[in-house]
Amino acid sequence: MNAVRPVLLRLMLAGVVLGTLTGTAGAADVGVSRQPAKAMAQPLVDWTGLYFGAHAGFGGGRSAATISDPALVTSRNDFGGLIGGVQGGYNLWLPSGLLLGTEADISFPSYIESNSIVSKLATARSDVTHQWDFIGSARGRIGYATGPWLAYTTGGFAFAGERYLNDLPSGDREKTLGTRYGWTAGAGLEYAFAPHWSARLEYLYYRFDGTSVQFPSAAQYTATMDFQSIRVGLNRKLDLNPASATLSATSLTDPESDRWEIHGQTTYLGQGYPSFPAPYSGSNSLTPASQYKATWSNSLFLNARLWDGGEVYYNPELLQGFGFNDTVGLGGFTNGEAQRSNFPYPHYNTTRLFVRQTFGLGGEQEELDNGPTQLSDKADISRLTLQAGKFAVLDVFDGNDFAKDTRKDFMNWALWAPGAFDYSADKVGLSYGFTAELNQKQWALRGGYFLMDAESNSNSFDTRLFQRGEYLLELETRYSLLGQPGKLRAIGWLNSAYMGSYRDTLNNPAFNLNIALTRTGRIKYGYVFSVEQVVTDDVGLFGRWSWNDGKTEIMAFTDIDASLSLGTSIKGTRWGRPDDVIGIGGAINGLSRDHRDFLAAGGLGVLIGDGQLNYSRERILETYYAYALNKWFTLTADYQFVTNPAYNADRGPVHVFSGRLHGEF
Repeated sequence: MNAVRPVLLRLMLAGVVLGTLTGTAGAADVGVSRQPAKAMAQPLVDWTGLYFGAHAGFGGGRSAATISDPALVTSRNDFGGLIGGVQGGYNLWLPSGLLLGTEADISFPSYIESNSIVSKLATARSDVTHQWDFIGSARGRIGYATGPWLAYTTGGFAFAGERYLNDLPSGDREKTLGTRYGWTAGAGLEYAFAPHWSARLEYLYYRFDGTSVQFPSAAQYTATMDFQSIRVGLNRKLDLNPASATLSATSLTDPESDRWEIHGQTTYLGQGYPSFPAPYSGSNSLTPASQYKATWSNSLFLNARLWDGGEVYYNPELLQGFGFNDTVGLGGFTNGEAQRSNFPYPHYNTTRLFVRQTFGLGGEQEELDNGPTQLSDKADISRLTLQAGKFAVLDVFDGNDFAKDTRKDFMNWALWAPGAFDYSADKVGLSYGFTAELNQKQWALRGGYFLMDAESNSNSFDTRLFQRGEYLLELETRYSLLGQPGKLRAIGWLNSAYMGSYRDTLNNPAFNLNIALTRTGRIKYGYVFSVEQVVTDDVGLFGRWSWNDGKTEIMAFTDIDASLSLGTSIKGTRWGRPDDVIGIGGAINGLSRDHRDFLAAGGLGVLIGDGQLNYSRERILETYYAYALNKWFTLTADYQFVTNPAYNADRGPVHVFSGRLHGEF
């Protein structure tokens, strides 16, 4: 029963890799053939062939559940939320216009836990939570296609992976995994909007068999479930015929290619460490026993030009995996892909969805290279750029060419970001805000306002605009040293949020170190100074110094109140590997007096808390070698050495070994 789960995940990874290897946003077509030459001849889409794609939308349903232990409790529950997933299939388009096809797909819930809860039932002896992990199908399709339009109906076999959790009064938890089967039917409309690409709107209804689960405690749970989804999808045809590919490239053009771009990435990052000495551990400690954890992210970046200077960006992702000990135990955590949400199966997230408007102010222009969050363009160097929506604070602030992207360069939180910068973010690192940037040739000034978390380490935001929130201002200056470019940045930030005080918690024994009892509207502030310097065409240096006042609890990032990081990035041109990169960096992290006293008394931070503390600064060394397999994939070997993990001289040191496979198009 459970063997189907790793198989499904391997199939999904194979699909992502296949789409990456064959997909580029501007080259190919959904398969187009021209009629004999006529004055007004129009291209016809050839729908026949293999395709692969992704989808996102809303899914939900209803469940009737019963628990018996022997007390009998029943309920009917409606559930639902955002979903996302992947699909692949094959079409055969007949001369009559009739289309026959097969398709397999799999969908996952969003990272908001409540979206995956089918039902919850409780008695005096049991507290059962029923969650769905994935829903998939293998279906036939029949439809009619004319030109770029396809209308179809679909139906077939469906399956769902689920988990059943029973929390007992003793504090123990019983867990059972299961797979149930059923059928699905639906309909959709698909449009081939550009060479090789098509978009669709689809509705599916699922009906599943009933389930019955017997827990070791003798509690029995039964449930029915149906499910409905409405979703939008994006497909890319996989043209595996070289002759056809040559014909497409030479005879067809895409009139919309200057208005949109599609990018994608996949990153698998595994980490492990051998056992290390530790005389004691707390609830937020790294376990001293050896362990291995891994994360996996899959992303699409759909970027479109709306009008002159106006752009929209949409970045759906499937995220899976765990950090060490569910991402606790270090101030400078070792895996930047492991945020504070841990997913045993992929979960969907609308990571970015924002609009950007650029106003050119005239004068000299520059080329803007295309990328995941940047459309290629030619823009005035002197320009004003406004951005609003959902994105990461660090998308706009603290740019760095050598230590910025945990999917490509340094992995440690204190190296790819300013460690003491408690920037606004939910559990996977995103926020809602507005930014403005005035760019000139020698400098740039950026400002922004973001919603703050409603509570520390949460997925909800405080919507009291301007009464609560994060305010940021950054000045970037550009210079030349010995003929090589460099940048200096200074950031000042202020958080107005519902926060607890370390000192107030310590001063009242009745609070029993529960910092939540001291929460009220408070101010937290800090700064970041950073530098990056190109030494030669192949060598670059970077450094960051960050600090915050350390009086109130960390809201969103990590338990660091002061951090200094330095490092270098070296390309492999000298040994004949110009696309390879070596990185070497180090960080020293510290805590404020109030923060360390709180932890020493047994308090818990966002990521750390050993129950007691023999304080010493946390020191981190990281080095990696990124080996370019080809123009799409890079394999990285990484080593991190951490002394005084979580600022505790009684524990460690820890040796962390990592491997990362990153692919992008």
